[in-house]
Amino acid sequence: MIQCRDCEYFVRGPAGEVGFRCDPFATIKEPECLVKWQLLKLEMMVRSYQATIEIYRRLAPLQEKMFRHMQREIDEAEQADSWKYEDADDEDVPPEEDPPRSGR
Repeated sequence: MIQCRDCEYFVRGPAGEVGFRCDPFATIKEPECLVKWQLLKLEMMVRSYQATIEIYRRLAPLQEKMFRHMQREIDEAEQADSWKYEDADDEDVPPEEDPPRSGR
């Protein structure tokens, strides 16, 4: 089995990161190369997912503030418009009947 460091498609970055320039559909030399390539891609996906989760963690408090502010705005708008609906509510409610009086 050929070692990755001896392959012409192997690249090591200045910070020590490992990469492959090979095409898994055309330039794979050995079956193990494909497995290593898949592992690198999987690691890249995990790092991307972790970065996304970190951004969501940072945005969560801001989203909560925004939701509270929006709820306050909605409540204030409903309260300001309540005068429009007070008369309509009074018309829909049947008048209360007087309780019967005792004949004393």
